[in-house]
Amino acid sequence: METRQKAPLGRPRGFDTEEALERAMRVFWEQGYEGASLTDLTNAMGITRTSMYAAFGNKEALFHKALERYTEGPASYGARALQEPTARQVATAFLTGSVRATTSPGCPTGCLGVQGSLAAGDPGRNARDTLAAWRNEYTSQLCNRLKRAVEECDLPPDADPGLLARYLMTVSNGIAVQAASGATEDDLQQVVDMALRSWPAATDPTRRACQTSGSAP
Repeated sequence: METRQKAPLGRPRGFDTEEALERAMRVFWEQGYEGASLTDLTNAMGITRTSMYAAFGNKEALFHKALERYTEGPASYGARALQEPTARQVATAFLTGSVRATTSPGCPTGCLGVQGSLAAGDPGRNARDTLAAWRNEYTSQLCNRLKRAVEECDLPPDADPGLLARYLMTVSNGIAVQAASGATEDDLQQVVDMALRSWPAATDPTRRACQTSGSAP
């Protein structure tokens, strides 16, 4: 009697999920949440809708995964900037990183986190709220880093960390919009240079006074 082997439970997806997610991220980056149709996404990913749902969930779930990939990839300059030793270096790395990420050859221009849902209506409300929270989280992290700079006398004692963090985010967001409108890396680097000229500097007298007051009994 012929013996039949049982087919293995579940079949391999037959596609590279990381590559598919990378392509989906680029579609969202270029077209925004609402502008990216399921057809656009699946065509770019090279898979069927059924495969997309099985691997990533619905469009909103796919968007969340794409944003995570964007944060860890093209937008990772933000996390790296926070590790710089001085507040000025943090600001420089953050804004310069924004310029490079939004004008990088071979990638969509602008920023997924800024343009992803600027024109989103009710169907894209959740995506819009997600991106607002994403941008606010960056602002909060910058604020905390700049608070530490004040405590370490790296910024003047009267510096406002919250305002400075908002300033950096506003310039960065503007850079993204300008990049999407065709501004070049050189154009935007000049904007960064101008913005940094107004960055507060901790003078030596301020630093000494801060250190003295911090060490007083």
